[in-house]
Amino acid sequence: MIEPSVTEFSTILLFIIGAIVFVTVGLFAARIIRPSKPNYEKLTTYESGEDTIGNAWGQFNMRFYVVALIFLLFEVEIIYLFPWSVVFGDKNLVEGTDGAWGWFAITEMFVFIVVLALGLAYAWAKGYLDWVRPQQKQTDFKSKIPASAYNKYKS
Repeated sequence: MIEPSVTEFSTILLFIIGAIVFVTVGLFAARIIRPSKPNYEKLTTYESGEDTIGNAWGQFNMRFYVVALIFLLFEVEIIYLFPWSVVFGDKNLVEGTDGAWGWFAITEMFVFIVVLALGLAYAWAKGYLDWVRPQQKQTDFKSKIPASAYNKYKS
């Protein structure tokens, strides 16, 4: 007779099935318990307490995306640097080697940081990090208040 065995993959599958069942049962129980009294106010779109006006498709400056991508790049760098520093900061792990492993690891990390710094320098040199400032327009408006009255408020 063959004995059934549970492998690591079937354990993961059991956890996935358990998670799906847990979420499904929770949502079904919430649907049964909660009151259902829809009205106009509950069905309207909520955005900071204001009624929505116009189309949701707005134009954004592409510089926001470039800054976000560079931010993500350095966040990924931290994801790689933190475990590296924890592992190679362990005295027991480092003592068991002849020293070549530590020099290899530090060189590898410096090469990684230099490659990222070169990427940042490239983005900086190409002007991707320069923010376009709006041009100030001079108006032909003539105020009845003299300009010297504003000087004490300027910082």
